[in-house]
Amino acid sequence: MKLLRVALPVPVYREFDYLSPDAGAESLGRCVRVRLGPRRLLGVVVATPGESAVPRETLLAIEGYADDVPRVPPDVLTLARFAADYYQYPLGLTLAHAVPPRGRQSALSRVEQPSAYRLTEAGIAGIRGLPAGARRQIELAAALQGRPSVPRAELLAGAPSARALLGRWLGCGWIESVPAAADTKRDGTVILPELNTGQRAAVQAIVAAAGTFQPFLLHGVTASGKTEVYLSAAAAVIADGQQVLMLVPEINLTPQLADRIRRALPFARIVQLHSNLPDTQRLVAWREAAEGTAQFVLGTRLAVFAPLPRLGLIVVDEEHDLSYKQQDGLRYVARDLAVYRARLRNAPVVLGSATPALETLWQARGGRYRLLSLHDRAIAGAPPSIRLVPQRDKQTMGGIAAALRAAIEARLARGEQSLLFINRRGYAPSLLCVACAWAAHCQRCSARLVVHLEEKCLRCHHCGYEEPIARACPMCGNQDLLPLGFGTQRLEAVLKELFPTARIARIDADSTRRKGSWIALLGAILGRELDILVGTQMMVKGHDFPGLTLVGVLGADNALYSADFRATERLFAQLTQVAGRAGRADLPGEVIIQTDFPAHPLYQSLLRHDYHAHAEAVLAERRQLELPPYSRLALLRAEASRRTAIERFLAAAHIQGQVFAAGFAGVRIFPAVAARMARRAGFERAHILVQSATMKPLQGFLGTWRAWLTDHAPRNVRWGIDVDPQELD
Repeated sequence: MKLLRVALPVPVYREFDYLSPDAGAESLGRCVRVRLGPRRLLGVVVATPGESAVPRETLLAIEGYADDVPRVPPDVLTLARFAADYYQYPLGLTLAHAVPPRGRQSALSRVEQPSAYRLTEAGIAGIRGLPAGARRQIELAAALQGRPSVPRAELLAGAPSARALLGRWLGCGWIESVPAAADTKRDGTVILPELNTGQRAAVQAIVAAAGTFQPFLLHGVTASGKTEVYLSAAAAVIADGQQVLMLVPEINLTPQLADRIRRALPFARIVQLHSNLPDTQRLVAWREAAEGTAQFVLGTRLAVFAPLPRLGLIVVDEEHDLSYKQQDGLRYVARDLAVYRARLRNAPVVLGSATPALETLWQARGGRYRLLSLHDRAIAGAPPSIRLVPQRDKQTMGGIAAALRAAIEARLARGEQSLLFINRRGYAPSLLCVACAWAAHCQRCSARLVVHLEEKCLRCHHCGYEEPIARACPMCGNQDLLPLGFGTQRLEAVLKELFPTARIARIDADSTRRKGSWIALLGAILGRELDILVGTQMMVKGHDFPGLTLVGVLGADNALYSADFRATERLFAQLTQVAGRAGRADLPGEVIIQTDFPAHPLYQSLLRHDYHAHAEAVLAERRQLELPPYSRLALLRAEASRRTAIERFLAAAHIQGQVFAAGFAGVRIFPAVAARMARRAGFERAHILVQSATMKPLQGFLGTWRAWLTDHAPRNVRWGIDVDPQELD
């Protein structure tokens, strides 16, 4: 019996040794079924050690290999190890992101199987060492050897054991599936608009970098045709027999984008990977990626762990987006892992945005990323004009300024579409008593309850707590309760009063909750069946609506009051994105922003469409305050049902952290403070901030501190380390 070291999905910072009758290098990355105490778990083989620290007589044997689950390839194993170390998270739980849900086997059996297989370089080397007695394997090898592809049906007809052998050889990387299109003539037809000079230069640079690690920052103004650059480069990579991984920030982006990719690359096999897919469908897509059948994988952040044996290009669209940061568990940034994975595979990686994250821009200015700029719009017409109008004046009706009302009326008269953007769901952000100033608060969070008039309830947007709308103030009995502020529901109601004949739709997380509702709304928008749209941030990311010529923005000033040092950076990106929805076809676009601070530098830069002026101003602030990208941050986040428990834990953690920090140059640890939302879902929350000029000493400190925390944290406190936090909440 030989040894296998297995990473299991349990919250411990170690792996477990098991016995196996057939362990070797080909076992690495395979999924195995094992026992851990009373539980049966699925783990991943991460090493085949010669010796174990545990006496052999006490070791258990594996229960078997899970060959129905794709093998985790070497580069993903390395990626998972890096992520576990960098983000201070157990390897077993990290690898859980690299293993898809298993799905129902009955459903999988109905999935169309790959049409053909071929030997890999590892397989060609492996079959040379087959023993003379391995007759079935030798026969299978003979059928595959020297041929570019062999139909699956032909291989299965050779022997009853061929099916099991094919699964085993796929698992150890000796063979790979060949897309059906590979057995027929492929002309690599690309159906894309003709590229302009800037787009062609960008595509040529990306394609020329094939086979080498080269990060690119593709900075293009809105509507500059970044997607056409991605797809043209992808076509060249696929034509060369390689695979493409494209990450997008939101699930709702994938349907429209997937259709666009299919139209542009009709010869390619395209699959989607995101958490909204049923488990069976997700497993099928994962398998096609692992077997090489999928040539273009489109997914959200979890797809960065997808197995891709012939990965030749990674694209991260809207690379600045907060959605690429996982906010619990393994708190990884998918954009950064995509860059690391490209390095492992010697592949180019393209980070695209109209408003790059300042960390990304800083990397480009330092020469670590190559900057590709698209200065011109790829569509007819000038960028949308932007106007700043007073948020509060005598002519404002229902929160909508006179200038915005007039602009909507003009669009209705011309049969064009308008979008009103407000980043708040519900009817009103709070319910207030005008007599005693009582406000409805969540019983489980330090947050106000949001009025949802349609559902006749008050709802917490942080924990989901609900209660009926109060008929009278519980403090003084006053029945004059005032919904304070605006949300999407209230704005929709106001618009229906102001424009009774207009076709109006609200698009937010509440209205698109039912399966298929977003697709139906998308079809109605594109079919010009709607006149006015009311939407949150889910409406502003990457969508292309040819009939939309007006965007109105309400409530943008709220971000200017935020204590988060990234708030203005995010507001500029958000407003640039929402402005980019107007006038994307041959019709001129207009953006009207209601604000109390028209002279603010952020709005002035936005008026000039000047991202670089805004970036320079914010970078100067960051440099002065020693904030990212001029330093590195980490948070120890903790929560407990009792405030005293969290205070004692963090006080001890801070004292010990100061001791450890003294051994790492440049590492500073700050006293514990309450989170901005000090109570959420019944848990008290606080954190400790750690700062360092560079990453290496910070990582050394965090590893030492985390080991101490693991041993000394009380059971009634939940804690975790957040490296490169994107929100200091």
